Amino acid sequence: MQITALAIPEVKLIQPKKFGDHRGFFSEVYKKAELAEAGLDLDFVQDNHSHSQAVGVLRGLHFQTPPDAQDKLLRVVRGRIYDVAVDIRVGSPTFGKWVGAEISADNWTQILVPVGFAHGFVTLEPDTEVIYKVTGRYAPESDRGLAWNDPALGIDWPLDGIEPTLSDKDTKHPLLADLPDYFTYDGNR
Repeated sequence: MQITALAIPEVKLIQPKKFGDHRGFFSEVYKKAELAEAGLDLDFVQDNHSHSQAVGVLRGLHFQTPPDAQDKLLRVVRGRIYDVAVDIRVGSPTFGKWVGAEISADNWTQILVPVGFAHGFVTLEPDTEVIYKVTGRYAPESDRGLAWNDPALGIDWPLDGIEPTLSDKDTKHPLLADLPDYFTYDGNR
């Protein structure tokens, strides 16, 4: 398993080994001990699975507030997405900055989005399926979001002129400037 930090080093790309032959392939997509050795000792408590029918389905930017905040380990099992994490930890040297990566069933890459980041993705292929592990239960009372199109963030969503398909909820999230201080950077997290 190869682990690589993105430009915001808390966000990681994880590349599991994939072994293929004439029958298909085998891959250990999650190894708790190996991640812990890399300093990512996380206790995942729930798996989520989403399916998006069309290109341009945009989900996000989502997060949960403490005490229900979640780390997310996300992978694509069919199709392709552009995944984005935005640092919303007040006092962080990368507060308000974002990183993005293409995650697909073909590139077999996963992304780890830690607590203190708003997260979202847009589908780049039809019939895309995403599976992700989270370290906290889904808690509707802690469910929050950040405007996907906040001009202060300047996220370069690869929409190629397509108008994104959003949930009603995702059209109403606040701008970063209006977001309460849910997370504070302490020098480590």
